[in-house]
Amino acid sequence: MAVPLDRELNSALLLDLGDGAGGMPPFAPVPMPAQNLKYPVPRAHRWRLPLSVILARILLAAITLGITAYGCYEMLDAVRFASMTFLQGLMIVFFVITLNWIGFAAGTALVGLIKRREPNPPPEFSAADARTALIMPIYNEDPTTVVAALQAMAEALLATRCEERFEMVLLSDSTSADAWVRESLALTRLRAAVPGLPVWYRRRWQNTARKAGNVEEFVERWGARYDYMIVLDADSLIDTHTLIGLVRKMHADPAMGILQTSPYLIHASTLFGRLQQFASRVYGPVVTRGLAAWSGDSGNYWGHNAIIRVQAFAQSCGLPSLPGRKPFGGFILSHDFVEAALIRRAGWKVHLATDLQGSYEECPPTLTDLAVRDRRWAQGNLQHSKVIGSAGFSGFSRLHLAVGIMSYVSSPLWLALLGLGFALALQSNLIRPEYFTTDFQLFPTWPRFDARLMMNLFFFSMVVLLIPKMIGLLRAMVHAPIRRATHGIIGLLVSCIIELILSALYAPILMLTQSTHVFEILMGRDSGWNAQRRAGGSSWGDAWRSYRKLTLIGCVTTVIAWFLSPSLLAWMSPALLGLLLAVPLSRASGSHTLAHILGKLGILRTPEEAQVPPLVARKYELVAQAQPLPEDGLQYLARHREARIAHIQSNMARPSDPRGRPDPNALTAEQKISDASNLDELLSWLTPQERVHVAGSAAMLHQLAGLPDLPKPPPI
Repeated sequence: MAVPLDRELNSALLLDLGDGAGGMPPFAPVPMPAQNLKYPVPRAHRWRLPLSVILARILLAAITLGITAYGCYEMLDAVRFASMTFLQGLMIVFFVITLNWIGFAAGTALVGLIKRREPNPPPEFSAADARTALIMPIYNEDPTTVVAALQAMAEALLATRCEERFEMVLLSDSTSADAWVRESLALTRLRAAVPGLPVWYRRRWQNTARKAGNVEEFVERWGARYDYMIVLDADSLIDTHTLIGLVRKMHADPAMGILQTSPYLIHASTLFGRLQQFASRVYGPVVTRGLAAWSGDSGNYWGHNAIIRVQAFAQSCGLPSLPGRKPFGGFILSHDFVEAALIRRAGWKVHLATDLQGSYEECPPTLTDLAVRDRRWAQGNLQHSKVIGSAGFSGFSRLHLAVGIMSYVSSPLWLALLGLGFALALQSNLIRPEYFTTDFQLFPTWPRFDARLMMNLFFFSMVVLLIPKMIGLLRAMVHAPIRRATHGIIGLLVSCIIELILSALYAPILMLTQSTHVFEILMGRDSGWNAQRRAGGSSWGDAWRSYRKLTLIGCVTTVIAWFLSPSLLAWMSPALLGLLLAVPLSRASGSHTLAHILGKLGILRTPEEAQVPPLVARKYELVAQAQPLPEDGLQYLARHREARIAHIQSNMARPSDPRGRPDPNALTAEQKISDASNLDELLSWLTPQERVHVAGSAAMLHQLAGLPDLPKPPPI
């Protein structure tokens, strides 16, 4: 049974909230200077590259170059190099680039087969003298689910007799007063629930540099207090065994700067979420192990579910502001890749831990939610084009940045390849070939386009594209938890076939969506900063508004291809079918009913769903038991004294305004409070910006509490 909120607040008021810094521990500053990307920096450590990593890199290069060379040779043979037209030459260029991309992915999966298990520190090894902060940066998130995740992890830590010391820190960038108040109330509830573990909270007044700036400010003001920090997303969960394992692995290697886990996707309640969750669980480990094999200690950082050495991060990872206008200039959006490159440049290891299993996160619930997130990620990754040439970066740090760029540039390249194939078909049907290209040519030049070779090349490309999936399927067949989750081999095969079909249908939609994103970025449009939706579905109206243009493109292309050549239509039908069905596919992506039916049948089901990990189960048990938080935060604080005092005590005071430049929103909020005759009148007057200033001022909150309620009308 949930404890009443006021009783929780009364008990939480007795907690030590640091030195009066508003819910945070005493200041322990550490400098974090912005790095100069034009000059290299001294290396803190040097080590020899393991032979296994060297062999993995040689194998990856051989596979990638071999696939690309073979495909290029076959394509040149299919069109006859000597008589090749301009469009055919252009198509070959795009084909080679895209084949190299999928060859690299196939090579990574194959290299993963030779990856050995990683050694763990001996059981007697302890990191008792290390203090670790579990930091969770949030931005207008649902505090009930956020706090449930923290409470589940805190309870598990307290139940385990370990010598490591952990503290939890919630770093808020929320811009809504109501979200802010709900966060304060939820954190007060959390402190009362886990009194044996320190829980800190800080909300920033200025959201400079988004998440990267949020973490950077924490490090600058409190970083010296901690040896390590484990960075969490709002939907992250890491079990106690993995938390302790991360700390011990970091403590055992003084040169380790970042240790990244490979999270499993959980709690997918829609068809599209289930699709991502299954694919990540079956095929993801193969690619992840390959990535770890050739990266070695020059790995990458994904921004969450990773442990970081605080001093190394502070010394090496201060992000500069890039020159120029947005979207390529300004603060760095996809900061994680750049931070990995910077800390590696300074001589620290960045490693991907593939054998720590208890790391979890959630995925976007619908196709539209994935597209919204991808818009921001696309801008961040393309922005790396201004960073990739920085002085001192290792070659493999540059490769990680290049892979990130290519993951979005590949969509316009695939689109260009399809467009060139379509243009060649138009040319062959509408333009008469010129057989005699010179005045004194004895024999005609016959156009060459070998359909049989092109078909063989198509099947070769498909095999290369499906190599990671085939390896993942074979691995899953011998992996008992995955096999049991899908009710055996037959269920696993059915799940993989359904995943393959649905992925093929969604692929052209994602290709055009990402191509649009890249075009918008090149045109100078900024993505902005919106809160991520982590639950929900998709309506027919949303699907129609979002994807009707793609359906129109599919219809027009289908009609043109039909009139030109039925064989051309058959060739393009896999891509066109996804576009023609874009609206119903978008609607189906958010279907909870389809997801539930498939789950009951064991299709697209993962081991974490078949047997829910205790930590995950505890989180959603806490979510279900949680007492609802108020919709109107200011109204609640005005009428609940304990909540108001807890909110004031657990928040840092608003920074002083610059001399001679008072904040107009604070001034107008004060005046409106003075003018208001009752609370309801005041709340109807306040703007969102003014509400934030009221929520951050103890004086204004107490004035708010003194206002009467709106007089009730006399009974009739």
